[in-house]
Amino acid sequence: MGRRVGVRHEEVPVVARGPIEGRIMVVAFEGWTDAGDAASGAVRRLIEACELEAFDEIEPDEYVDFAMHRPVVRTLEDGARALQWPATVAYAPTRPSTREPLAADAGLDVSTGNEGELFAVVGAEPSRNWAAYAAEFLEIARGCEVDAIVFVGAMLADVPHTRPIATSITSDSRELQQRLGVLQSEYEGPTGIMTVLSLAAQDAGIQTASLWASVPHYVHNAPAPKAVIALLDRLSEMVDVTVPLGDLPEQSGEWERGIDELTERDDDMRAYIGKLEEQRDAVESPEASGEAIAHEFERFLRDQNGRPRPDPRGPASGDEPDRGDDAPPV
Repeated sequence: MGRRVGVRHEEVPVVARGPIEGRIMVVAFEGWTDAGDAASGAVRRLIEACELEAFDEIEPDEYVDFAMHRPVVRTLEDGARALQWPATVAYAPTRPSTREPLAADAGLDVSTGNEGELFAVVGAEPSRNWAAYAAEFLEIARGCEVDAIVFVGAMLADVPHTRPIATSITSDSRELQQRLGVLQSEYEGPTGIMTVLSLAAQDAGIQTASLWASVPHYVHNAPAPKAVIALLDRLSEMVDVTVPLGDLPEQSGEWERGIDELTERDDDMRAYIGKLEEQRDAVESPEASGEAIAHEFERFLRDQNGRPRPDPRGPASGDEPDRGDDAPPV
């Protein structure tokens, strides 16, 4: 069993100074580290807003279990049918970096604070041959000459849908710890592909940080736009690029109202959510939620070793998928 997620007490106090500097790569994987499609959804919004363009990919054959991440068949404009395989795709900027301030009505456009310095990687989480996969990933990162990599994930947690989505950031880089005002995790135990890639990048001289959001476990089958917004808010601060939210606020409101309607006639579910609300309110603020996130990571990691999870979820979810023996990076 892994130790509880924590921070190293010997570190000097950290004070946030600003966003990450230099060339940055943002990474998310579709799979069980992508609860509610929040992590991949946030990174795809970033790719679209910054007009990043695909330039390289890691072929899936050696790494992906196609029973878990199936290829998709699509009909092209000419009527032909084609397969889209679940590869890992790397994206690069198509326009140069600028440092001009945003206009007053900038809600419609992406900020140019770090534009032209951002790269992204999105793909299906690899199921095997992680060491070889990490080598291919690092080759792409080195080719982009990135200074830092931000890994984005979302986990299922005992949190209420009625409260702000909690997020947590950690880093193994002392410089990023001080710049972002975050600490290092002390977790030891089973881990995931993003930790494998993070440690490999650190060994290669590339700074890394991990951003996670907690998604209510009782609504895991549906996309969680509220979690996408939470991740974009923190990601924007980290990389100094403001991504327009578009229709996400409206989707988030509909998501929350839909869950309310599903649980309205279920007394047990309402009582359970009420307890989660009490627990969250005891934390009092997102700034104080690090310890709660730490406890959720500990619970989440224990679950991966085959321990059954209580099922008070009611009608708002369904059967929880098997998440395997892996664990998320922390």
